Amino acid sequence: MYRLKQFKWHIVLVLICLCLGSIIYKLTQPVTSPAGETFVISVKPGMAANEIGELLKEQGAIKSVFVFHVVAKSQGLANSLQAGEYVLTKDMTVQQIVAMLAKGQRLYQQITIPEGYTVEQIAKLIQEKQLGSAEKFQQLAQRATPFTYMANQNPNVVYKAEGFIFPDTYQINKGTTEEQLLSMMISQFDKEFNESMRSRAKQMGFSIKDVIILASLVEKEAQIEADRPIIAGVFINRLKLGMPLQSCATIQYILGYPKAELSVQDTEIPSSYNTYQHMGLPPGPIANPGIAAINAVLYPKETQFVYFVADQEGAHHFSKTYDEHLAAIEEVRK
Repeated sequence: MYRLKQFKWHIVLVLICLCLGSIIYKLTQPVTSPAGETFVISVKPGMAANEIGELLKEQGAIKSVFVFHVVAKSQGLANSLQAGEYVLTKDMTVQQIVAMLAKGQRLYQQITIPEGYTVEQIAKLIQEKQLGSAEKFQQLAQRATPFTYMANQNPNVVYKAEGFIFPDTYQINKGTTEEQLLSMMISQFDKEFNESMRSRAKQMGFSIKDVIILASLVEKEAQIEADRPIIAGVFINRLKLGMPLQSCATIQYILGYPKAELSVQDTEIPSSYNTYQHMGLPPGPIANPGIAAINAVLYPKETQFVYFVADQEGAHHFSKTYDEHLAAIEEVRK
């Protein structure tokens, strides 16, 4: 009798499990049939799985918040659901929605271009973010001249887009091409370099390209915010006095990597970008400067300084004479 009762209970438990399984399965299925309605949800940073479930339920994308949480938990993805905007359809299963949120298959992907990045660094970042081919982006950057101030550049300039790719955070739609990416970033530069800036450049006797070349030098030389307008002033003083700019940053651009301390041999490398060997500005920008560096050139600090050297903390020491400069170098080395 005891065994019979135990067997009956086993049957009941099996039936309960089957019923629960059937209910859960039904609750994981799409809300509508194929060709469901498309909609966008915005998952905020820090949202828990149940909060995301509530959001999906409000949109009519799932049938049960509890089941959504159970599926995410059972797959070990409850803490891996990523923030962002997603395009979903109401013919998706709960499992498909969880997988999409866990993989971060967003409506758009975000990419931040740091100030001072070169074309090659930007191209590498784009490929790392799986937004396009680094090689294709570089090829496009070699010949991109959508605005008149980018045309008629020195033949020694490898990337005509260098300096005109604005450092910013961009939201990239899925399927965006490398050409569209480059166009977006150059167009943002054209927008940011506003009429007031253009008027100021003209007042100073500089073309837009001249400003960006100088700003790229300032961007790469300055490590402290307060030094930017002073370094810009030093470069402008040198141009007025007919002195070579002697920017270490131009040598590093030639080398293709940041070398902490340059040798005499480095400063003798034959290149039109070598500001130790050639007077005036280099043929083109050596990086893509941000607004702070651009404004430093447009509104430089008026001083009599014509020399500077950086200490180990990145702060620059400025001098009016060569003897003062040598003394500053000696002090920095101590």
